[in-house]
Amino acid sequence: MIKTNKIHLGDCLELLKKLDDKSIDLIFLDPPYNLQLNKELTRPNHSVVNGVSQDWDKFDNYQSYDQFTYSYLESCKRILKDDGGLWIIGSYHNIFRIGKILQDLNFWILNDVIWVKSNPLPNFRATRLTNAHETLIWCSKSPKSKYQFNYHTLKTSNEDKQERSVWNFPICSGKERIKNGNNETAHPTQKPLALMNRIILQSTLKDDLVLEPFAGTGSFCASAKYLGRNYIGFEKDQSYQKIANKRLKSIKSLDHKLLDLNEKDKPIKKIPFGTLINSGYLKPGSQLYNNKKNHRATILPDGSISYQDQRGSIHKIAAKVNNTTSFNGWDFWHYEDQKKNLVSIDEIRKKIRN
Repeated sequence: MIKTNKIHLGDCLELLKKLDDKSIDLIFLDPPYNLQLNKELTRPNHSVVNGVSQDWDKFDNYQSYDQFTYSYLESCKRILKDDGGLWIIGSYHNIFRIGKILQDLNFWILNDVIWVKSNPLPNFRATRLTNAHETLIWCSKSPKSKYQFNYHTLKTSNEDKQERSVWNFPICSGKERIKNGNNETAHPTQKPLALMNRIILQSTLKDDLVLEPFAGTGSFCASAKYLGRNYIGFEKDQSYQKIANKRLKSIKSLDHKLLDLNEKDKPIKKIPFGTLINSGYLKPGSQLYNNKKNHRATILPDGSISYQDQRGSIHKIAAKVNNTTSFNGWDFWHYEDQKKNLVSIDEIRKKIRN
């Protein structure tokens, strides 16, 4: 049994097996990049650049890396809810291989996002362009998934402009950079909280369950806790796992009142017109009117309405009256209250929803 709101010690390929089918709302993957330096890299002042030299980033060849990638993504597919989402980040060393495997597993790619680093490390050898970005791939579980996308939340935070697929955030530095007991950088590829927050706010709702299989120092889990989401993390390096859990204990979640999304982004329960009749708000045989009261329809017991010689849904009859191919019947039709005032039937629908 995997407990929530904790970073668990162990290999993600084994721990993923312990999660139930279709149990996770969102997965964030920051896998090994397989970007080993071929030789020692030094700065102009002859100091050595600390690249990623840990064993967890070493693979014998592309075939072994691809097999590893396929294995964890296949497990992610199993545990992800049908309408769940997945984000994965990488560099030019690995992201193209990952994209191909995602499509082989029938994940549906929604966007690739470019994270532009406002403070990238320079190219000390001066043999290539300075690598100033990483690529994220955002997917749904399948082409039919009704994935969560908080469009209006992002638009509001972007000064009422549509959010784009190029994001600018600095790499971790200063106080945000986690240190180990020797006051050294704890993890070479720690991701900034600003980037993690953007993903959480875009793709999840309050109290959703998110998973970070390659937790490292737990940046994604840290963001999840702060923003009122439940989380599970996996990390096979014990030193990282201890640092991550210690970090998480120090984080206080925001007040839940601050975490409600823009109303337009909340999932809306569908209410058929027939529910208004079954709930007793409207009765068969009573009348519906347009706002000028020059068109009148009769409510039938099965949830349809009749108008002149036509019978159909509130939308079909509204379209007929307006001589269009489609029309929103919830906006068009009204009923008379006890004071003979016209009230939109959408007001009843809102009451039932609440």
